[in-house]
Amino acid sequence: MNRLTPEQRFQIVQFYFENNGRARDFHKRILFSDEAHFWLNGYINKQNCRIWSEANPQVYVETPLHSEKLTVWCTLWAGGILLQKR
Repeated sequence: MNRLTPEQRFQIVQFYFENNGRARDFHKRILFSDEAHFWLNGYINKQNCRIWSEANPQVYVETPLHSEKLTVWCTLWAGGILLQKR
């Protein structure tokens, strides 16, 4: 959603309101999904994870180019949670 223009965002809202009138449970058919990578060597991707601390240690950690990781994909919807680990 961050890369959408205001016009595209308006079209999504307009689509929702038009279809919400057709199907009473339209909001229950919406899926929210995301995935996250967890490196097994303890590496944390600073672009995706924010760590808040009172101190600023400026730590530099070298990591292998292709270290082992676990990818978790999850979808939330009105019917529950779908989860997949790779």
